[in-house]
Amino acid sequence: MPDSSVVPLPHEWMLVSIIGFFISIFLVWDWSKTWGLTFTIFFIIMFIASMVSMTSAGTSEEEIIELAIHHQEVRKGAHRKSK
Repeated sequence: MPDSSVVPLPHEWMLVSIIGFFISIFLVWDWSKTWGLTFTIFFIIMFIASMVSMTSAGTSEEEIIELAIHHQEVRKGAHRKSK
């Protein structure tokens, strides 16, 4: 069950982890295998942390309504009238 006290990490966090992983593999690894391995492990841990924070964070009612825009009630604004 999602924990409402957990906030997902920003999307930049995941983007940096993916780009950093590829830079570590293709550029840093040629320069130094020790640093390449260290940075690769670091960016893998960042990626795993972003995945964990995305799956354990709950969604607010506003976010659910925005995601459900394809429903007729949401399009017509019926969800706002009931409050």
